[in-house]
Amino acid sequence: MTFEIKKTDGKARNGILKLPNGMVETPVFMPVGTQGTVKAMFTEKLEEIGFKIILANTYHMFLRPGCEVLDGFGGLNNFMKWDKPILTDSGGFQIMSLSKLTKIHNDGVHFQSHIDGKKFYLTPKLSMEIQNSIGSDIQMVLDQCIEYDTDITLVKNAMSLSLKWAELSKKSFFKKNKRKLFGIVQGGVNPDLRKFSAEETIKIGFDGYAIGGLAVGEGQKLMLQTLDYTVPLLPIDKPRYLMGVGTPQDLLEAVRRGVDMFDCVMPTRAGRHGLAYTSNGKINIRNSKYSKDHSPINSNSLCPVTSKYSRAYLHHLFKSKEILGSMILTYINLQYYDDLMIQLRKAIHDQKLDETMNQIYEKWDKKENI
Repeated sequence: MTFEIKKTDGKARNGILKLPNGMVETPVFMPVGTQGTVKAMFTEKLEEIGFKIILANTYHMFLRPGCEVLDGFGGLNNFMKWDKPILTDSGGFQIMSLSKLTKIHNDGVHFQSHIDGKKFYLTPKLSMEIQNSIGSDIQMVLDQCIEYDTDITLVKNAMSLSLKWAELSKKSFFKKNKRKLFGIVQGGVNPDLRKFSAEETIKIGFDGYAIGGLAVGEGQKLMLQTLDYTVPLLPIDKPRYLMGVGTPQDLLEAVRRGVDMFDCVMPTRAGRHGLAYTSNGKINIRNSKYSKDHSPINSNSLCPVTSKYSRAYLHHLFKSKEILGSMILTYINLQYYDDLMIQLRKAIHDQKLDETMNQIYEKWDKKENI
């Protein structure tokens, strides 16, 4: 088996995902390394924190450094000196985020590069070829991701196109080195479309199943409602991946509903903008009240970085626009996210998820004002 569920607590699962470049315990958060780097982090620092898997992006790696360079290095692992698993997004998110530079067709998408204006045609086959050059352990089918929209026709059309591309992606998938291919369930926040998409995606058959098209403007309430009726539709014996999510609260609530895998730019982006995540809530280190504060971000943290630097020093770094400030807070945030997942895995294993989540929420309720 490539995915084994060790323990459950309600709908929540604690499992082991076996991949070509190592084993990953779930639930797991994957730092986003879009262009072969998690921003403001050395690769060895990711290992130091304890991460076992990161995410990279097909669209961006295709533009820079390109498949020729990646092939020459034998894949992204060698290129960036990361010897653990990598998951790659297929480029579907860029269809939405760079929509002004795209034109969608039945069998692919015309892109105009956001870097130099060069045009190329991204098809499911090309997406698989790029991901093969990257050499990622988990590869995603090409899908059409759209922003939250109440127009049922637009949502249905995007879902239908995603299903077609999922079949084409599987046909073009390079089945070597025991790599995995995940399907993506779309359908917006419509229960009937989600059900149809899940059923049809499962019929195609994949190594794991992602829930796409959420955290795109619908709000947390609708997102969680969508998970309530989508997650139970997915196979019990396959990993479940919620794409592009999210806040610490999003992670808790999705784990409670049976999701196994997550990725999001939030902890790194927040770190670069002066926002720190801690077990006691969020801290906006740019706030002037920290200018003379001798206390660290969190004196109770076992993380040597979180408990080392004073808030006054970090405040100074951001006010002075020093790069070190972004690096320190990025480290702190990623450490917090990893610690949170460790805590949830242990809670599921010990059958204490509700108790643990209540304790986490109680600390957040006493959080400092941002």
